[in-house]
Amino acid sequence: MSTTRRGFLTTAAAASLLPGPRTLGAQPRGQRPNILMLFPDQLRFDWTGLNPSLGVRTPHLSTLAARGTRFTRAVVGSPLCAPSRACLAAGKEYGRCRVRDNKDNYPLDQTTFYSLLREGGYHVMGCGKLDLHKATMDWGLDGRRLIKEWGFSDAIDNAGKMDAIASGKTEPKDPYMAMLYRRKLARVHLDDFELRRGNHNATHANPLPEDAYCDNWIGQNGLDLLRDSPKDKPWFLVANFTGPHSPMDITGRMEASVRGRQFPQPNPSTELSADQHVAIRRNYTAMIENIDRWAGIYVEQLRKRGDLDNTLIVFSSDHGEMLGDHNRWGKTVPYQPSVGVPLVVAGPGVEKGKTSDALLSLVDLAATFLDYSKLPKPKEMDSLSIRPLLEGKTVRHRGHLLSGLAPWNMVWDGNYKLVRGFDAGAARQKAAAGGAPATLLFDVKADPSETRDLSAQLPKQVERLNRFLV
Repeated sequence: MSTTRRGFLTTAAAASLLPGPRTLGAQPRGQRPNILMLFPDQLRFDWTGLNPSLGVRTPHLSTLAARGTRFTRAVVGSPLCAPSRACLAAGKEYGRCRVRDNKDNYPLDQTTFYSLLREGGYHVMGCGKLDLHKATMDWGLDGRRLIKEWGFSDAIDNAGKMDAIASGKTEPKDPYMAMLYRRKLARVHLDDFELRRGNHNATHANPLPEDAYCDNWIGQNGLDLLRDSPKDKPWFLVANFTGPHSPMDITGRMEASVRGRQFPQPNPSTELSADQHVAIRRNYTAMIENIDRWAGIYVEQLRKRGDLDNTLIVFSSDHGEMLGDHNRWGKTVPYQPSVGVPLVVAGPGVEKGKTSDALLSLVDLAATFLDYSKLPKPKEMDSLSIRPLLEGKTVRHRGHLLSGLAPWNMVWDGNYKLVRGFDAGAARQKAAAGGAPATLLFDVKADPSETRDLSAQLPKQVERLNRFLV
């Protein structure tokens, strides 16, 4: 299917044709499922229609949750693009994945679950922002520079929003900017992002046509990869959308969809006016709702292909977005809006309409995919399959969760969260006074905004949790 306006409108129309609940049934005996992973960038755990108090409209995600299991306490291995995706690919915790920040490329001598799936007979596909060579600003104009080394059978790897601008000011270095240059739209895009320089929260509409908007282009690429996949193999496809990552750029259609809608204020925040916060949250919401529209398109395509009954569908994100909470934007910090992500899984054998508060790490998806694919998990992986949770064989998974980003790391047991080495407020003062690593303790259950440090009042909890960070 082409990436023309006609192609865009055709797939957009398909989004309204969601299948009925009967389509996600039992897995055919002995058959390995296909796997579809929809993976937005910077979508915080609570900012979807699954949180009805917000008024975010994600009907396709809600339908998926009704046909599967929703997890409310999923945490990423690291709240930054490259290390988070490296942790997932390697099935390892942050301290062992060998990607410390966005300056590191994924080590090519480290196994990925993608390569294990491919070696195990799967046709492994990916599109969008793979972010496994963040330090090297060269994707190949076809987006296929390192896909074989990472374990993909076929993929179209493109730059993230700001990387595309930084690398493609005079000539394209990735397939998205190459497409814009071919269509004489590169200068339009570059000029628009120049207006957003230093203000990633600018809320004016992006002037690109709908089918050239990056997430719509990525969504179409995934459909094209799926169309061209071999019919005699099970397949895996991950669609890595660039939204709702800042800058908060949205198309005119998307702007109209959120115009006049109201959203709650950050807590606590004094940086911007209430109207500014609402405007930013409208754009953030519009990007999420556009990705939800693509979720509906993909489900409809699976139904048309006859693949829906035997496809495990996973919706999550690489990290969250502070969105003004604690006067912070983006990610990289240990607060829940940064480390927490949505996670919904549906497919053959998955319990329907279930909401789980089990503690799980996004790292666990690696072992889960291998489990469903009937492939062994390497001993060096920290990943633990969540299949028993999905099939109702247990309600517990992990006793605690880890996340980190040098120099800080954290452990959370579902109630108490201990953070060590994070340079913030009281922790900064304690580190200056004693020279020891800064320590914070939050009771996330009683204090979900994480505004009260309890480390001085509860030294035994600090001591208990600190053992997990050794």
